[in-house]
Amino acid sequence: MDNFNLDSLVRPNIRKLKAYSSARGEFQGNGDKMMLLDANESPFENGLNRYPDPQHRGLRARLSEIKNISEENILLGNGSDELISLFFNAFCQPREDNVIVLPPTFGMYEVQANISDIELKKVNLSEDFQPKVDAILEASNANTKMLFICSPNNPTGNSIEIQKIEELLSQFKGLVVIDEAYIDFSNQPSWLQRLKEFPNLIIIQTLSKAYGLAGIRLGMCYASKEIIEVLNRIKLPYNINSLTQKKALSKLENLPLIQEKIGRLLEGREFVMDQLLKMDCITKVYPSDANFILVQFDDADTRYKELIAKGIVVRNRSTQSGCSSTLRLTIGTREENIVLIKALKELI
Repeated sequence: MDNFNLDSLVRPNIRKLKAYSSARGEFQGNGDKMMLLDANESPFENGLNRYPDPQHRGLRARLSEIKNISEENILLGNGSDELISLFFNAFCQPREDNVIVLPPTFGMYEVQANISDIELKKVNLSEDFQPKVDAILEASNANTKMLFICSPNNPTGNSIEIQKIEELLSQFKGLVVIDEAYIDFSNQPSWLQRLKEFPNLIIIQTLSKAYGLAGIRLGMCYASKEIIEVLNRIKLPYNINSLTQKKALSKLENLPLIQEKIGRLLEGREFVMDQLLKMDCITKVYPSDANFILVQFDDADTRYKELIAKGIVVRNRSTQSGCSSTLRLTIGTREENIVLIKALKELI
């Protein structure tokens, strides 16, 4: 985008803010070789008596290596939820600014807008769940700070067309946040390698899905050095605990195993989708680039209750825009997928 001015998007109070300086953040050396008497910690070693690295240096270095992205372009959060909260706190003035979301989509964008007292503008996706570029640009104004795009989209499972995102990145005046929580299951490339092309681009990813670490709550934000500096100014100093950092680093040491499990989930997705297409109680199976499938049933509310009675929990998405009478089915293990299909056949 030409003439992009990040400073004009940052809240005035955040521009003036001096970030909190933690004791361990001020010290840049190797703590293993030093006597640490700076942070009022317990001196009795138990593996967790020291504060975690506030800059997550080891983990950011490993992600930089894997993603081929400079460490200065990486910020970590306590799940993607914290990252989304940081975006609102940094760029949106309560009761003045607005953001745009594209329903049906991930609900946390709206929740955070409401928490932050920010106007939420909704521009529904088209019938094939793609952005209406002209309508989005028309809905934006001088106070529109962010546009959220989930790709692959939750709950629909489809990827957003590259050309449409390019148009929005080039023409939208605010920040474009692309949520790639499910990118590891898609054939479409991540926008990470195009980060330098678009100064208004923010990408968020997670270790919760493909990496199987939902329990440690770790989200990754990738953006320009300037955007990362703004976000670092307001993030809590010890937002990622030591256990999370260690577990994430351990998991990232075995990428072949992660890829093998992704492959198994993709095989499971194809198996489940093939079986669903044969069932009379199902009126539509939407294509998916994620680890779930959106399915339209003859009566989703009834089918949801019937599955619960059989001990199977799925997600009813029928109240979402464009998702009438739908259930979202997560791909499980091979055994779980077989049990799901058997239960659905019994409903017929």
